[in-house]
Amino acid sequence: MPDISIGRLRGGYCVYWIGSDGKRVRHQLKARTRAEAEAEAIDVFRAKRFAESQTGATVAEIWEEYRRDLGDKPTATTMKFTGKAVLAHFGHYRPDQITTELCRSYARNRMAAGISQGAVHTELGHLRSSMTFAERNRMIQAAPHIERPPKPTPKERFLTKDEVARLIESAEAPHIGLAIHLLFATAGRVGAVLDLTWDRVDMDRGIINLRLEDARTRKGRAIVPINKGLMAALQNAKGAALSDYVVEWGGKRVSTIRKGFEGAVRRAGITDVTLHTIRHSAAVAMVSSGIPIVQVAQYLGHSNTAITFSTYGRFAPSHLAGAAEALEFVKLRSVK
Repeated sequence: MPDISIGRLRGGYCVYWIGSDGKRVRHQLKARTRAEAEAEAIDVFRAKRFAESQTGATVAEIWEEYRRDLGDKPTATTMKFTGKAVLAHFGHYRPDQITTELCRSYARNRMAAGISQGAVHTELGHLRSSMTFAERNRMIQAAPHIERPPKPTPKERFLTKDEVARLIESAEAPHIGLAIHLLFATAGRVGAVLDLTWDRVDMDRGIINLRLEDARTRKGRAIVPINKGLMAALQNAKGAALSDYVVEWGGKRVSTIRKGFEGAVRRAGITDVTLHTIRHSAAVAMVSSGIPIVQVAQYLGHSNTAITFSTYGRFAPSHLAGAAEALEFVKLRSVK
């Protein structure tokens, strides 16, 4: 919540805060209850503070306000990094000054500097989200159009089980090998695996719960079974555990495994692989083994099976086989 206070005024409620000039600003509210006043006060504060004018809020100010509003959600952390490039280009502009050409020049400059099209798509997506937030909260009259380069087609690269085994064996630190094993065996996202605590690993029932009670992430997470290989790895890790986290280093939660993973990739002699490739590979392995799409969707934490089918349906052994037969017109003659 912004740095504001609720008070009483003329039989009702008011909101007040300290302005940029150091003086107190006060505004009468329409609310008749304290709860209504707290909700209205936020809108009034933002509308007054960021009222669009020649001296209105800049993109940088709105960006930071949006990050504060996100609180401890993962996107807020990601925006600390994407904001370095986005704000260097757009930060000093007001939203009404953003043009299509300004967006295109940003994309050109970033990709010329070697940044991937997918990363640029994400960065401009954060800008778009912050502008939508500003419009929704009446900081600006209308959000500008943010043009983004197309989202790149997902790479077809996926790992075989032998390659995954080589990756695990090539990990120098035990926690990196365990993390890779967990990523493949649970088909979970990196954040879910690094968030995993021992209280959500039920070895008696053979189940791992990747979900967080506070639902801090909008990305789906699942409850999945533990296969034999992973069970053995988890039993070894549990015996040496120094913290509540399954993937730990020196008794502390691990925030990233990127460097350790990239080192394992080099030593394993594997190319064109990212951390997300492991989740993708797990999905392909399940589908190509004949596991029904509905079950794969549940394993991946997808709430919409259509997404799972559109992404992985082509890997199913019988995919489109019936359609091919329907197009058959050549009749084979028996040879006497």
